[in-house]
Amino acid sequence: MQQLHFALLASLLLLLLLPGIRSTPTDQKANIVHYQPEQVHLAFGERTDSEIVVTWSTRSLPPDQEVGAFSVVEYGQPVDGQVRLTQQARGTATKFVDGGHKQATQFIHRVTLRDLKPNATYSYHCGSDFGWSAIFQFRTVPSAAVDWSPSLAIYGDMGNENAQSLARLQQETQRGMYDAIIHVGDFAYDMNTKNARVGDEFMRQIETVAAYLPYMVVPGNHEEKFNFSNYRARFNMPGETDSLWYSFNLGPVHFVSFSTEVYYFLSYGFKLLTKQFEWLERDLAEANLPENRAKRPWIITYGHRPMYCSDDKEYDCNSDLETYIRQGLPMLKWFGLEDLFFKHGVDVEIFAHEHFYTRLWPIYNYKVYNGSAEAPYTNPKAPIQIITGSAGCKEEREPFSKDLPSWNAYNSNDYGYTRLKAHNGTHLHFEQVSDDQDGAIVDSFWVIKDKHGAYPAPQ
Repeated sequence: MQQLHFALLASLLLLLLLPGIRSTPTDQKANIVHYQPEQVHLAFGERTDSEIVVTWSTRSLPPDQEVGAFSVVEYGQPVDGQVRLTQQARGTATKFVDGGHKQATQFIHRVTLRDLKPNATYSYHCGSDFGWSAIFQFRTVPSAAVDWSPSLAIYGDMGNENAQSLARLQQETQRGMYDAIIHVGDFAYDMNTKNARVGDEFMRQIETVAAYLPYMVVPGNHEEKFNFSNYRARFNMPGETDSLWYSFNLGPVHFVSFSTEVYYFLSYGFKLLTKQFEWLERDLAEANLPENRAKRPWIITYGHRPMYCSDDKEYDCNSDLETYIRQGLPMLKWFGLEDLFFKHGVDVEIFAHEHFYTRLWPIYNYKVYNGSAEAPYTNPKAPIQIITGSAGCKEEREPFSKDLPSWNAYNSNDYGYTRLKAHNGTHLHFEQVSDDQDGAIVDSFWVIKDKHGAYPAPQ
């Protein structure tokens, strides 16, 4: 019996001394769910064709761990159809405390995958040894050259309730129809609601889209709470501006994202408005240089609130009051964007905010500048504007004005979203998908330009 007691004691001592045996203490096991990755989503990095940023959330961080040990992406290219996660990248985790009364806490993880091969398929999962996500897959875009045709889905105003378009977008993403998604503001309705639980629910919902291809975003008015803190924390767009404004290149297109909200929430500081406007001037001027237009002819901007509206709801969207982003701040007329975009030859401007779809004739200062009566979008003499805010949310759809303005070319308040295919440097193709009509295309048009740049002086 004494020998048996000695053997048991020796075994217990060995267990205590062996390295690695106590890798997960009991209290950590009890909280393992807090380390499980969720809300996984992708974005383009600074180099569109070779960098992808992976972002996800956990409730807590494991204690006493090496910095970066809990923010890991394992990834690799499949071999003979088999998943091979042979590479590893580490990043950072940032504590995010919601501004609500319960001060809900989570950790946002960000890892950049660099030196990826262009036009290649990668599998990946994210997390740490305390918990891994499912294995996802993405495909990088072709090289930085412009001789390929990117396809995107574009929409705004999709919430976690009544997200009518999401199921179809998930299916089309899994079928490989898109190279990227652009969500033009207003997420979840609202991310901060219920101490950010609604934001968490929304990010989980879009994972079946956003974990498979870059999900590019811009803030809307529904992200305003606590100085846009949920938006800034959850998304990682290119640049150093908390994802408020940025640009990226994709095939023959230079995309420019900007915040319309800096015009409306000046209580957070006037400096954001001035910084964005200065940045827009520099970015558009560079993109419009002849050598850059030759390489990447199209300039497409997107921001949440539109310059022109086809409904009577908006208090600042008529010719008497003017939109702040179009004409600038009231009375002073500072920082207006319509003149800036016209000056630098922006081809297409995409907006949301209104819960419907509207295609405008080429327009500047309330005047239509069609290319011709027969082909209005062939060599138009002003930018083309599209409002696509009907993806689905709890505020539901909005009616149009009884008397539609003359610059309204087409409108629909079906739930749905917009598709863009940039065929080459001379042809863009847009489609509007109706989810109400089982995916039917309710609007389709080409933009054709054999010359890009500043528009002729308006008459």
